Amino acid sequence: MLKTRILTALVLLAVLLPVLFFNNFGAFALVATLFFGAAAWEAARLFGIPAPRVFGVVCCVVFLAGLVAGGAAGIIGALFALSVLLWLIRFTPSLAIGLPALGTPANWALSLSFTFALFGCFYAIVRLFQHSPEYLLSVMALVWIADIGAYFSGKAFGKRKLAPTISPGKSWEGAIGGGIAVLALSALTIAAPASAPWLQDTFAVHLQTRFGWAGALAILAVIVAASVVGDLFESQLKRRAAMKDSSSLLPGHGGVLDRIDALIPVLPLAALIGVWL
Repeated sequence: MLKTRILTALVLLAVLLPVLFFNNFGAFALVATLFFGAAAWEAARLFGIPAPRVFGVVCCVVFLAGLVAGGAAGIIGALFALSVLLWLIRFTPSLAIGLPALGTPANWALSLSFTFALFGCFYAIVRLFQHSPEYLLSVMALVWIADIGAYFSGKAFGKRKLAPTISPGKSWEGAIGGGIAVLALSALTIAAPASAPWLQDTFAVHLQTRFGWAGALAILAVIVAASVVGDLFESQLKRRAAMKDSSSLLPGHGGVLDRIDALIPVLPLAALIGVWL
């Protein structure tokens, strides 16, 4: 299993790193569209939408059409705001009140809302990449650091279950540890000397420049909380659908949604904040 995970990760890195840093927007847009289509297909399966492959293809076509058209800045910005609003008023409360039963009108409405959130996430990926590949990676790294910090903190100190009926392995101590890791490493990045120019175009540095230390750390804490909610929400969807993974597209890692669940609420939020930066 470990060998499979490592091989899959190496293949993904071999594909994604050149696409990120060769500054070829066409190649990046193509890869983003393919991953978006895979995520939409997996979401359709989790929500019980008929013909999930057709759904994924249709979403791909719409997403690619938006990229080709360029998208009006106001419309894309509104999509980011809508995505953030959906996480605030619909997806986060479901962690407490539960999900509607599959096949009900409420489930179809929820699936439509989640589709909008997926569009917001992937258009945010494109928008952040257009700023710079380093900027995009700096936002993603916040989620990865939170996840790694939560894993080790949970292993060492975890006692109080964060959401026992959704994801029994997660603890409050782990979530707090992940947040501390993000704040500590972000502070080091912000405090890095100008002689490290590759750190200057990062999300954390831009936050501190615009909002000061207190504002930057507060926003980073919200980013961490959003990543935890995204992770838990996808776990809730999988538990309802009786699926261990969203798919088996990525051997050893599950599906695309399993890899980006925590990013889905974070990236539109970061892109929306980027408008103010």
